[in-house]
Amino acid sequence: MRIAIIGSGPAGFYAAEALLRRTDEVIHVDMFDRLPTPFGLVRGGVAPDHQNIKAVTRVYEKTAARPTFRFFGNVCLGVDLTVDELRQHYHQIVYAIGNEADRRLGIPGEGIARCTPASVFIGWYNGHPDYRHAKFDLSVSRVAVVGNGNVAIDAARILLRTPAELEKTDIAAHALEVLRNSQVREVFMLGRRGPEQASFTSAELRELGEMEDAEPIVAPGELAACAVPESADISQKDKNLKILQAFAARQPGTKAKKLHMRFLVSPTEVIADAAGNVSGLKLEKNRLETRADGTITARGTGEIEILDAGMVLPAIGYSVERIAGVPYDEKTHVIANEDGRVVDPVTRAVISNEYVVGWARTGPQGLIGTHKAASAHVAKHMLIDSAGLSARTLPDREAIVSLLRKRGLQIVTFSDWKQIDEIEIARGERRNAPRDKIVDLETMLAILGQH
Repeated sequence: MRIAIIGSGPAGFYAAEALLRRTDEVIHVDMFDRLPTPFGLVRGGVAPDHQNIKAVTRVYEKTAARPTFRFFGNVCLGVDLTVDELRQHYHQIVYAIGNEADRRLGIPGEGIARCTPASVFIGWYNGHPDYRHAKFDLSVSRVAVVGNGNVAIDAARILLRTPAELEKTDIAAHALEVLRNSQVREVFMLGRRGPEQASFTSAELRELGEMEDAEPIVAPGELAACAVPESADISQKDKNLKILQAFAARQPGTKAKKLHMRFLVSPTEVIADAAGNVSGLKLEKNRLETRADGTITARGTGEIEILDAGMVLPAIGYSVERIAGVPYDEKTHVIANEDGRVVDPVTRAVISNEYVVGWARTGPQGLIGTHKAASAHVAKHMLIDSAGLSARTLPDREAIVSLLRKRGLQIVTFSDWKQIDEIEIARGERRNAPRDKIVDLETMLAILGQH
């Protein structure tokens, strides 16, 4: 059996491991990524001050070391290779492309200067090649982060960290230089629903109270309608409420920077100054309503306030990038699928031998660890569907390599990546950091060309 996995993030590697553990027959896995570097979200999305989370790549390296695994970096599906060509060379295909496109607020003024999706900000400070040329003007004193998930918390926390805190991380050098000179003193994190509906995790929330020179501020009135049970076995929501109550009970501190956590407000317009830059955000206050199906939604009350801010970072979710030949669900912004089996988005008919894992399957939900069981679940579908597939004759295993090289592609193998990895770690040692990332593709490829 020969299987192609598109995308080298956590979901892709967990799928590879589940497939390669099969003992009923020999499985060959070829993993493709448009970047020369593997690990997807772990490298380009996890905050630089969360090095313990990034240690999970050691697990993925063990998968990559298996003799029937190959990594093809610097190969972009839909540009360098078509879906039809994959179908010719592999028995099954797994899409693990994550969520790289951001969702928009859809309000007036959203596209003006200093209103930038948080996904761009996060890619910029993480050294993602797509965002290395992004510009952030941190001469402003106030920033509004729209969203109540872990992405919003990450963006707020990085804005409020001290240079000393950031220097010991693997934050991109260009971002570190800008953040060293940042004038940001206040960040407002805005949620359209209440504290009980916030999607951040308690570990991320608790960390906001442990920053060197910044403190979280929660007005007691924001929590007035919330009750926390006294039971020892409490839910994630209740843990969050306990932490928020502790923040609200704090006496005003002496730290220079403040993180204001607001709930039940929705931006309705980004306000520009005379120069066309962000000067504020028009907010509508909300109330919660329960739908017929029991879900809770936020409804605007018509009451408006103006929040002064010099920058806006919307962090309201991600969607899948469209790839030619891959079915896309316009409603849910994921690859069209039924429990991981790819389907036609209109008829919902299953497309044989094509599967999807990770956020491309479900949308952005869950933590990195949750992908392990979810990818294994889809791998079980693949096993069920694979009866007799290996009897289908494919081109020689090296034919895909020949095809890509004929197109002039510089394929990056996993051993090539390890060379880049070693150089980045050596560069990081010079500033006492875990690594100093190479952020442009040309430099990476040139280094490998020299070797």
